[in-house]
This record gives sequence, C-alpha cells and structure tokens, in this order.
Amino acid sequence: MEKEDIKNFTIEELEKRLAEIPAPPFRARQIAGWIYQKGVLDFSRMENLSKDLRAKLDTLFYISRPEVAEIARSADGTEKFLFRLAGRGHSPLSNPMERVPASPTKNEYIEAVLIPERERRTVCLSTQVGCKYKCAFCASGKNGFTRNLTLAEIVNQLLFIRFDRGQKITNVVFMGMGEPFDNYENLVRAIGVINHGQGLNIGARKITVSTCGIIPGIVRFQNLGLQVELSVSLHAAEEKLRQKLMPVSKKYPLKELVPALAGYTRKTGRVVTLEYLLVKDGNDSADCAGKLVTLAKELKAKVNLLGYSPVHVNNYQTPEKADVLLFANRLIQKGVFVTIRKSRGNDIAAACGQLAGSRLRDADALHAAALPLRTSPLRRAEEK
Repeated sequence: MEKEDIKNFTIEELEKRLAEIPAPPFRARQIAGWIYQKGVLDFSRMENLSKDLRAKLDTLFYISRPEVAEIARSADGTEKFLFRLAGRGHSPLSNPMERVPASPTKNEYIEAVLIPERERRTVCLSTQVGCKYKCAFCASGKNGFTRNLTLAEIVNQLLFIRFDRGQKITNVVFMGMGEPFDNYENLVRAIGVINHGQGLNIGARKITVSTCGIIPGIVRFQNLGLQVELSVSLHAAEEKLRQKLMPVSKKYPLKELVPALAGYTRKTGRVVTLEYLLVKDGNDSADCAGKLVTLAKELKAKVNLLGYSPVHVNNYQTPEKADVLLFANRLIQKGVFVTIRKSRGNDIAAACGQLAGSRLRDADALHAAALPLRTSPLRRAEEK
C-alpha cells in the first residue's frame, strides 16, 4: 500500500485515521506539534510516541518536504520562493484514492512571498497551480489553470519559511497564485491547520482570504463561523469596466456580488475589505472614485488601495504616487475608511499580480546562495 502524506490530513482527520490503527486521538495532536511547531520531518524523532507507534506511522505515512527551486530577495526585504511540486498527494476529505497525477514531462511550480514589516511577518500563499480567471492585470493566469494544491502543498509553503528560513510568521494572506474559493475544501482545511493550537497557531484574525468574487464560495465561507478576514478584488465599481479588468464579473456580476457581500457582513459581523488596484488612466478617475464611494458605503466596507505593478502580459501603466493620494482623498472626504498598501517586491516580480510560477530571468535579483537556510536544531539533528 502506498504511503500517505500525513500533512494531507487536518488534525481532526488524523485523529479519525489514527483510530483505525488503533491509536488514541490525542496522539494526532502530539504528531502535529512535532511537525508544525518543531519542524520535525522524521517519525523516529517524535520522542513522546511509543516505538511501536512510530514504526506503524512509518509504514503508513510519509512527511513531505517542501522543495524550493529558487529564492529571490527584493531591495525592500521582501523574499519570494519558487516551489517545485512533487506531483503526488491526495485529499482524504474528498476521495482517499484520488491522487495528483505525476507530470514527468512538465514541472509544476508555485510561488509564495514573505513580506517583513517591523514586527510583522506576512506570508502570501498560493492555492492553485495557475489560475482560470485571467484578470487583466495578473500574471498568474497567463498560462491557464493546471490544478488545485493539496492541503500539504499549501501548508508546506508556510513551513519552509517558518523553519528553513527561520521566520516567525505573524500573518497569512491567501493572495498568491490561484483563486482560493476555487480550491474551497483544501483552503478551509489549510486554515484549520494554520489556526489550530497544535498546528501553526496563527490567530484567525491574522488570516485573510482574498477572492476575485466567487459568490458560492463567499456564501459557504460565511457559514463556517470563522473570524478570518475576507477581502475582495474589486478594482472597479462599475460593471462594464470591471468586466474588462476581471472577466469573472461576467459570471458573477456586481449586481449579485454586492448583495452577497452585504449578506456576508450581516452573517459574520466582519467588515469586508475591497481591494482596488489603481491603473493609470484606467480606473483612477473622479467618476470611478465616486462609484467606489457609493459601493463601499453601502457595504460599510474598508478600501485597500494599491498602485498597479507592471506585468508583461499587458500595457497598463502605474499611477504616480500623487494620483494614488488624490484618489484616496476623494474616498476619505466622503467618509470611506481607506488604507494605501505599499507595493513590495516589484524588482523580483513579487508584487500583487506578478506571481506566475516561473523562474526569474534577472540573475542579479537572485540571492539564494547569499541567503543561507536557517534550520531548527531538531531538523539539523535529523538530517545528520
């Protein structure tokens, strides 16, 4: 029988799986502590488990290791990680026999980004290989959609940054490659592991899910009772313009999306954030600002402004800083709560919309050799 990646189980699912061995449920929490809190990748080093259980685990499971193909570091301290996927794994929640097919002729890559700022360490995670929605300003969908990531492939991005890079992660945003609600089951399961006390133990309000406006996902998500933040890539408050920037609006138009977001706020009591990427001479006019004011006040939503970051798949232009401030002031003067998000990692193609899952062409931007991995003492010991 082929071994299963133990990271493809949530802690609750692992409790049920261990009952089949049999082993008491609390062992799942102990195993999770070793993997997610100490970075241990070898069952033999889990010292509070019996030798018999460790041997049994080794016959049934393996612990996947994230494989990084490239690390790039921006002048502003942002780091981008290109992960090569192993092409195996399964989701025990849906079908225990369903496996991600190996791809011997084509490597699959995803990217994650670490954004340091004072005491905060935010990691931007991917949920899919590619993306099917082809937003005009985004590079992730330029080669189309390949597949969803498994639970293990999602959390491994965090675990590499936590243990191999030695970074204490404070915040997680699902804003990388792919549409999170398109991989709904594994997204929710990953949030469970990230938030769990024996998992990565990151508070729910420090986790943000960003969607391009998948209404069924928004409706499902509001019923989970989570305190996770929700942001929506809006980018235009007028239908015709939004459909130009975001083709997904043809399937989920504003006239349906806005009521869904209002329902989300009523149900959860959480304030939705409207992400608005400003494109020079595109969606930055006074009229665009006025329409955004109307929508934001109707939803009682926050607005997060960000200047467009260049992507080679289009000819859009980045607005001047003064134009971003002018647009923000038009909103603020009408009583809308606005934040201006500073673009990070432009020089290594790590900014919003730039992740494409491909190697950088500019060798000067690469610092993998100059940035030694910082491995935990436990992991160093097990690798000797």
